[in-house]
Amino acid sequence: MRRYVTLLFMAVWVLALAACGRADNSAGSNNATGAAGGSASAEPSASEQAAGQTAGQADSGKPATIEYTDASGNTVTIPVNPQTVVALDSRTFETLEAWGIKLAAAPKAVMPAGIGYKTDDSVRDIGNHREPNLEVIAAVNPDLVIVGQRFSGFYEDIKALVPDAAVINIDMNVSATDGTAGEQLVNGFKDITTLLGQIFGKEEEAKALIAEFDQALEKAKAAYNGTDRVMGVIVSGGNIGYSAPHNGRVWGPLFDIFGWVPALEIENATSDHQGDEVSVEAIAQSNPDWLMVLDRDAAISSEGESTPAQDVIVNAPALQNTTALSKGQIYIAPADTYTNESIQTYIEIFEAIAEWMSKSS
Repeated sequence: MRRYVTLLFMAVWVLALAACGRADNSAGSNNATGAAGGSASAEPSASEQAAGQTAGQADSGKPATIEYTDASGNTVTIPVNPQTVVALDSRTFETLEAWGIKLAAAPKAVMPAGIGYKTDDSVRDIGNHREPNLEVIAAVNPDLVIVGQRFSGFYEDIKALVPDAAVINIDMNVSATDGTAGEQLVNGFKDITTLLGQIFGKEEEAKALIAEFDQALEKAKAAYNGTDRVMGVIVSGGNIGYSAPHNGRVWGPLFDIFGWVPALEIENATSDHQGDEVSVEAIAQSNPDWLMVLDRDAAISSEGESTPAQDVIVNAPALQNTTALSKGQIYIAPADTYTNESIQTYIEIFEAIAEWMSKSS
């Protein structure tokens, strides 16, 4: 009896193997037919990839979307690891490139030369913020559009143009004159970096970048002696403009962050990209201990087309007897700062200021 049971078990086992073999052969036939007939692509489509990612995220316990209340006050549902991305905020380009994020379109005209997207033919060019070709955004059918800084004014237009996309405004307002601009800058960079890390699965990289930012900030804060008088200026077209404490371009919020003593304060100061008009004689009379210089021309002109800010400052007759020039206490921001006000740029600025001020103390 035991022998018959054994034989019966072996027969069932053989039949099961045969059935599995037929199933495997059937699947292989379907794949081959699809590839040869052209009705199925060898590579998964964007929607298939997104579906696969969503399933993978669900399996790993990670969310497929995140909710974000943007600078315009709108709560937006953002897909995690979006397939087609458009970025318009100059503060994000360096971070996105460092993380290997592919862009479908971007404003190449306001990108610094060192950013790879600028020369990447696969990235469609939207132009600059003065005459943007917003139709390019619609043409790439984005899943996510990151709006901010120079393009923040087009937020509603872009939302109407691509109603099915997640459009977020990450602009940060650093034009306050009440001493809060510095806090807005610091918190803004941290919030944006954290958000981008969540969207693109780069949470650890975001944490590391924020930690580096915090460390550089603390070093620069500790290096300042609390009494030296500081002035921020912007060199544009060979002219020296005034970057006011609190709300001046690039330098203004740093007065709040580091507690710098202003060498000069004026009424009705603005955040103008070329600085406010103040005579060189007024700058000289204020006698700053430190000059913080933004070379706007270096970021928007070809090499040799403009006079370097360093030359404009040191060759200005009225400034020759200032403490800043006599002690060589002039710091020039990185050449691409005007078009690359990224968290990485500010890390570089903070570290350089810490080094320079530490040497003078």
